[in-house]
Amino acid sequence: MNTIGILTSGGDAPGMNSAIRAAVRTALNNGMRIKGIRNGYDGLMKGDIYEMNVPSVADIIHKGGTILGTARSTDFTNKEGQERGAQILSDYGIEGLIVIGGDGSFKGANALSGLGIKTIGIPGTIDNDMGYTDYTIGFFTAIETVSDAIGKLRDTSSSHGRAVVIEVMGRNCGDLALYSGLAGGGESIIVPEHEFSIEDIVAKMEHGRKRGKLHHLITLAEGVGDPYSIAHELEEKTGIETKVTVLGHVQRGGTPSSVDRLLGSTMGARAVELLLDEQTDLAIGYVDGKLIEVSIEEAVSKKSQFDESLYELANNLSK
Repeated sequence: MNTIGILTSGGDAPGMNSAIRAAVRTALNNGMRIKGIRNGYDGLMKGDIYEMNVPSVADIIHKGGTILGTARSTDFTNKEGQERGAQILSDYGIEGLIVIGGDGSFKGANALSGLGIKTIGIPGTIDNDMGYTDYTIGFFTAIETVSDAIGKLRDTSSSHGRAVVIEVMGRNCGDLALYSGLAGGGESIIVPEHEFSIEDIVAKMEHGRKRGKLHHLITLAEGVGDPYSIAHELEEKTGIETKVTVLGHVQRGGTPSSVDRLLGSTMGARAVELLLDEQTDLAIGYVDGKLIEVSIEEAVSKKSQFDESLYELANNLSK
């Protein structure tokens, strides 16, 4: 294999640049050419493709986001668009493609593999919602971002004697709410994997107030419920002023953590090695401290396993 391509797709995640840097340098070290595709599958469909070299990835390991850009593409979602995408790659001499993103991005890689383009997927999403891997690139940085926000909200909530509902990202996965809530010392954690009871939270708030606690921090995974309705109901039932903070896209930004840089670097290098071995339709993951590979079909179909023991610990520590 002489020439490969690389793109980032879907939501950006801190650590993607580490994977891009490792892939580019590993490819060049092995005598291969590597071309960057700007703005994901949308850029592919537009032929927004350029030659990458060592200077292309200089001083990016510490930067958040993705230097390649990312965008969603409606043109690439159907068979005709995917065939055109495969033809564009062939026209540019690209024989293999590294795709960094979530399950939607992986499905695109799977389609291209079926059309003769060798593809390798790298999991990049702050949601950590891909069940075949313990962790995805960007997850640990997002935990740090949310934990930092929780600490600052604790300061102001204690000053005013308030409770606060903190909505975090995660789609249908509660990992970010759980890990950041536990790391930040939150009193209540609401996730899609468990039904929550307003009465239980009310009881916690009232118990905390009786023993002199001036704040109550509630970490809410997006999509479980409306944070403003939850806050309103809690305030009505407890008489404790309850505010809402929706962290939003700030969770995707920031300097990637050391863990995300390591994940990105090792996965980016491994992706090139797999393409050198003419492998295709594989997703790289991280399980029990080691890199693994599974079929992309398995990667997108395997449901994420919620850490029940961690959830129980968080509840026990907040009593």
